[in-house]
Amino acid sequence: MNIPILYEDNHLLVVEKPVNMPVQEDESGDLDLLSALKLDIKRRYNKPGNVYLGLVHRLDRPVGGVMVFAKTSKAASRLSDQLRRGVIDRKYLAISRGVPKKRQDNLRHYLYKDRKKNQVFSVKKSHPEAKMASLDYRLLGTASNNSLLSVRLHTGRSHQIRVQLATEGFPLYGDQKYGKNVNKPGEQIALWAHTLQFEHPTSKEIVRFVSEPPRLYPWELWKDLDETFQTYG
Repeated sequence: MNIPILYEDNHLLVVEKPVNMPVQEDESGDLDLLSALKLDIKRRYNKPGNVYLGLVHRLDRPVGGVMVFAKTSKAASRLSDQLRRGVIDRKYLAISRGVPKKRQDNLRHYLYKDRKKNQVFSVKKSHPEAKMASLDYRLLGTASNNSLLSVRLHTGRSHQIRVQLATEGFPLYGDQKYGKNVNKPGEQIALWAHTLQFEHPTSKEIVRFVSEPPRLYPWELWKDLDETFQTYG
């Protein structure tokens, strides 16, 4: 299976999620990341019976990048607690259509998810099912009326980055659901989970993992992508 392993020990499994692969089983019936990793662990370690692998966080199907899974229930509990407390540092690279008016900003919206349509909407705070969503973005550069952004999540709402950027008028490149007016069918969404930093659940050390987006269009518009992110991200 072509799923790069970035780090593994007795408690953690950190991988690079492939684009267009669901994180867990869904209605499509396609092989999902969680099942594939369990099967891989079972084969590599010749484990009998079921393999435990805890799902700590999620990425949308079209999004690739770094993800952490817990290999023990203790690790899963401690990582989930960090996620709830907002101390897991999650940074994304994103390419948006158009250029934000501000070079950096904190975006706060109230989001509602229509589960039947699997679509999220920005709504008023008074909406009975509204949930607050918050992120910071920083503009790293522009090219061909596209913008390279560094995005840090403060909450983990469904489709959050996609909806918040679209609401502000600069939807993600390739996003057919929230930017259909400026994107064409077949374009790959340009959102990548770039950095994940957290406290190791047993050693208590701060660990940091990085995954780089593919050198394909539109990422290749920024030839010095790594240096750009390290300098300004």
